[in-house]
Amino acid sequence: MLNQITVTELKQKIEAGENITLIDVREPYEHEEFNIGGLLIPLGEIGSHADQIKELGETEIILYCRSGNRSAIALKMLVLQHQITNIANLKGGVIAWKEETK
Repeated sequence: MLNQITVTELKQKIEAGENITLIDVREPYEHEEFNIGGLLIPLGEIGSHADQIKELGETEIILYCRSGNRSAIALKMLVLQHQITNIANLKGGVIAWKEETK
């Protein structure tokens, strides 16, 4: 049920210029310290932004956080409560991103 994407797959999509939207569900201070270019919508606010996220249409949405846990929660909420299906969780989050993009 949980649609996941690896850092390698995400990098390929970015390099290929695919139409994706990155959403960082961490807190603002975490986003300021390091981010991979995503739109900041903290987990606690994700439900109130569901309409904005739906308006992205068919764009593939990739959620990320520090380790992948909060973004997995956000993904489940968006799929189950708001029927947003064109969405994936970045496996391992920014920890994995930093590790694999050294």
